[in-house]
Amino acid sequence: MTQLATTIHGSIPALVTPMFEDGSVDWNGLKQLVEWHIEQGTHGIVAMGTTGEASTLSMEEHIRVIAEVVQIANKRIPVIAGTGANSTVEAVELTQEAQKIGADAALLVTPYYNKPTQEGLYQHYKKIAESVDIPQILYNVPGRTGVDMQNSTVIRLSHLDNIVGIKDATGDVPRGMQLMHGLNPAQMVVFSGDDATAWELILAGARGNISVTANVAPRVMSLMCEAALADNKAEAHRLNTQVAQLHDILFCESNPIPVKWALHEMGKIGTGIRLPLTPLAEQFRTPLREALKAAMQLI
Repeated sequence: MTQLATTIHGSIPALVTPMFEDGSVDWNGLKQLVEWHIEQGTHGIVAMGTTGEASTLSMEEHIRVIAEVVQIANKRIPVIAGTGANSTVEAVELTQEAQKIGADAALLVTPYYNKPTQEGLYQHYKKIAESVDIPQILYNVPGRTGVDMQNSTVIRLSHLDNIVGIKDATGDVPRGMQLMHGLNPAQMVVFSGDDATAWELILAGARGNISVTANVAPRVMSLMCEAALADNKAEAHRLNTQVAQLHDILFCESNPIPVKWALHEMGKIGTGIRLPLTPLAEQFRTPLREALKAAMQLI
């Protein structure tokens, strides 16, 4: 099995980027957030994913956030750098920077908006893999990007040395199982990218969950992933049920609007979020508070 499969596993929050009200990055808040996750049993962190507002940070800010998280984590847990882009050249540059900074792996979302073909996806990832010697995790989230990387393309990419994993955010467990059946786990492993179904996919053979919910419920998500990895179906289901409301309500508006508001409500971060995203609408705040309370005994 790949080194990545043994070192990166379990509950991996796609970390929010704390901001002040004016939208500037709260660097001290970022440090406190990473330390809290480590204390809570989080197994790894994605810095600068969708939930980290990568699309609205400058290149300089993007790289600095990754560097700060790597420094704060200080090898206590793995750090995966979000380095995807819809420009292959930009994705290569970001991935090179992540390697220089010392990230353990890179997470590369499918190119969004320009809608490449399956061959275009293959060539995009092949170029990055050949350009940067760092473990690379593909990221398929068609509901967000407008492009769906087919299992056949993933299996084809799995034969490239640096491509060692995929975050499957389709939420389609049978499809994820079919993908795992078609992969050699010594070449590529699967991570869930869908909180509501993560426990099922891990029980079926996935190595962990790259998560939104783990931002606000790191302890229970960590325990859930550990139970599923140990093939303890009853315990994994029980723990997932504890946070099932959160899985739903955290997507009542576009991610990361709800999760940032929830973390502010918990006293973990300030109110900042960057346009075109806006603070959570008033009608969703009470249901989100109630979902947080329902999970509070294990948070």
